Amino acid sequence: MADRPHILHVHGSFSLGGKEARAVRLMNIWGDKARHSIVSADPAAMGARDAIDPAVDAEFPNGPSFAGKPGLARYRDIRAFLRRFDLILTYNWGSMDAVMAHRLAGAANGMPPLIHHEDGFNADETDGLKTKRNLFRRVALQRAHGMVVPSVRLEGIARTVWKQPAHKLHLIRNGIDVARYAQPPAPDAMPGLVRSPGKLLVGTLAGLRAVKNIPRLVRAVAAHRDRLQLVVVGEGPEREAILAEAATHGLDDIHMAGFMDRPWRFVGLFDIFALSSDSEQFPISLVEAMAAGLPAASMDVGDVANMVAPENRPFVVADEAGLVRALGALAADSDLRARLGAANRLRAQRDYAEDGMVNAYTSLYGEALASPSILR
Repeated sequence: MADRPHILHVHGSFSLGGKEARAVRLMNIWGDKARHSIVSADPAAMGARDAIDPAVDAEFPNGPSFAGKPGLARYRDIRAFLRRFDLILTYNWGSMDAVMAHRLAGAANGMPPLIHHEDGFNADETDGLKTKRNLFRRVALQRAHGMVVPSVRLEGIARTVWKQPAHKLHLIRNGIDVARYAQPPAPDAMPGLVRSPGKLLVGTLAGLRAVKNIPRLVRAVAAHRDRLQLVVVGEGPEREAILAEAATHGLDDIHMAGFMDRPWRFVGLFDIFALSSDSEQFPISLVEAMAAGLPAASMDVGDVANMVAPENRPFVVADEAGLVRALGALAADSDLRARLGAANRLRAQRDYAEDGMVNAYTSLYGEALASPSILR
């Protein structure tokens, strides 16, 4: 290993969502202390590359396919590629072929250490985990140096379903630079946004994928269309389906902002933050909204109920009807919004500051590289 470790990041997709935002933030913080190579099982999904600081030594090499049917020939090609690096970081189910290729190399085959990260599930596992995937993970992860999860729920799954031993399992909660969100945003921070007179802004930040279930939020806001306007920040394959749902329900002032980086610039424009996902674990977008002093209406997914301030928990709900009621109650009471927003901000400042997260990842990766201070 040279003075700077060469780190490979293997993603199922590299569109800017929670796990990608965290990975990019760590790259940007470490600056010139490491080199990074990023590959995606979906080569077309690379939108998060634009958030990487130009000063960071990052490349997007051509490599073997990380998507497709398992096969010894594919795994042989992947192993040859993995050997070029000092540390391998894999993310979610979409990277599991890289984990299996690493596993099949054997303990004495000169492979670099691998740390796997699990942040949640796609739409095809929201109703239950797939047995074959569980078994695949158990086998593939046997030679991993470690596994990182951001939520208590995922920690339990990793321990009991994927059979990860305690010494390999690391619970590292997502954190952000909370101080950035304390500043009020410029009124024109979101280009193209035209506020409907007399309405409050309900905002959400999400990759527009089926698991985020933005059409559910469209319907919940449409129930209060006389006093709420919906803003969706993000891009993805569900964009047209969301617009079609809005048209069906008469939500003609919806603003689809597309992808926007540096969310501290604009999150504070919202009056209410909403999360309508079928599955989450520890959503960074919720932490960002809390740091900006927003009240939140959310589906009861992952660790959300324990993330928000206790006062906000009644607005973490079980179904769409509950989301409609939560948005209605928040829309009707400005004092309630202010009180919940202040409590959420204090919770974010106390529990979700970035320093703790960065130190935990710096220590874990440094220990895997056998050089604890190499990223400090």
